[in-house]
Amino acid sequence: MSYSESELKTLTHSNPVVLFLKGTSDFPSCGFSAKVVHILADLGVAYKDINVLEDNELREKMKDFSQWPTFPQLYIKGELIGGCDIVRELYNSGELSKLLKSKGIDCK
Repeated sequence: MSYSESELKTLTHSNPVVLFLKGTSDFPSCGFSAKVVHILADLGVAYKDINVLEDNELREKMKDFSQWPTFPQLYIKGELIGGCDIVRELYNSGELSKLLKSKGIDCK
């Protein structure tokens, strides 16, 4: 499938929180994806997971779309938050839960 920019915007806006990762939330395929899954679980955040390993074209198009070369990529209300290191820093500082709550997303 060829992904247009509007289709990628739809993917990133399809749920309030979307995580593009290697693997799934049940079976992350890399440590970085597993860490972000753990953080979201710890915060009790509901999210859509999209396995970029299932679709090479999607994986490559998302790198261009987001201007972010690696996965996972966390989106909140269509906005790219970042990858594992940024999500971990935001989580450790308490800023991730503040951000989620400011966007009207339930979390601990």
